Amino acid sequence: MSENKKYYISIAHNLIQEEPYDSNEFVVYVDDDQLVKLRDLMKDASGSDKHAFLRTFIPYKSADHDEAVEEHDDTVIALYSYIYRFGDETARKTIKDMNIIPKLVEDTGYDDPGYEGSPLNK
Repeated sequence: MSENKKYYISIAHNLIQEEPYDSNEFVVYVDDDQLVKLRDLMKDASGSDKHAFLRTFIPYKSADHDEAVEEHDDTVIALYSYIYRFGDETARKTIKDMNIIPKLVEDTGYDDPGYEGSPLNK
């Protein structure tokens, strides 16, 4: 088993670095195997984001019930959960303050005005 090392993460720039830079958003402590998993999660999030973006140009497909968007949400939740698990206290506090994990899981927004009686479009 390898020893945990400190890494600086930028989700916005899809970077994992050993040295801090201005673009870093989070600090995590992971071993080699966990680093591979983190890279995979970041790659998946980047790929699902691009897929969801490309689907936005289909005019008859409701984005709130689109499989690509749901996949992206699941991927982002997994990534932030992983960073929360291995992040330093600042990373955990930031993710908790962002309220991104429960927001993506629980707050569908279907109670907002305009969704009454609308079809699922799936």
